[in-house]
Amino acid sequence: MALEKDVDCPACGETRSFYRTAAMTLHLGEKTKWRCPDCGYGFVEIDGIDTLPA
Repeated sequence: MALEKDVDCPACGETRSFYRTAAMTLHLGEKTKWRCPDCGYGFVEIDGIDTLPA
């Protein structure tokens, strides 16, 4: 698993490199928390499905 991921940050309004802050395995799959180092915005991803706004 990568330690960083390029994502469109809703708080910054542009693409940022989010850093993985935590990961664990659940019965649904792997849960990973990502955080933007510039603004602190964070989101959760479980088995490829994220909580980012559409």
